Amino acid sequence: MLIGEYIHTIDAKNRISMPAKFRQELGKKIIITPGLGQCLFIFTIKEWGKVSNKLSSSDSDLSFLKADQRNFNRYMFGRAAEVEIDSIGRVLIPEYLQKRIGLKNSAAIVGVKDRIEVWGEKAWSEQKEIGEKQAEQLAERLGNEEK
Repeated sequence: MLIGEYIHTIDAKNRISMPAKFRQELGKKIIITPGLGQCLFIFTIKEWGKVSNKLSSSDSDLSFLKADQRNFNRYMFGRAAEVEIDSIGRVLIPEYLQKRIGLKNSAAIVGVKDRIEVWGEKAWSEQKEIGEKQAEQLAERLGNEEK
């Protein structure tokens, strides 16, 4: 399980180090894709397979006939990149994905169970503040959905 929050700098070659606690679980290749909000999602190859199946599944296996599904799949798959992790745990995030979230000198790397989220440090600080203010109400709403 991927959990925790880490702030790492981006080196001169635009590489970022994955936290040591994540490296074994990630393997040698990962998928980086635009996330929701001002972040990127990082998935292991295995987890990306699960996400991919869920995104493309439908009762008739003709998910491409649904406009919303087509558009979201374009967003997730069309901008995704398969990236290698080097021998000391660094990743080169493609420039177009860095620009998407305004990634510059440092990044917040956040484990969220089955994925990692990469945030610009300022955006992550703002997101944490929002999440902390809403946590109780979100828990209440989510608890009521279980019934």
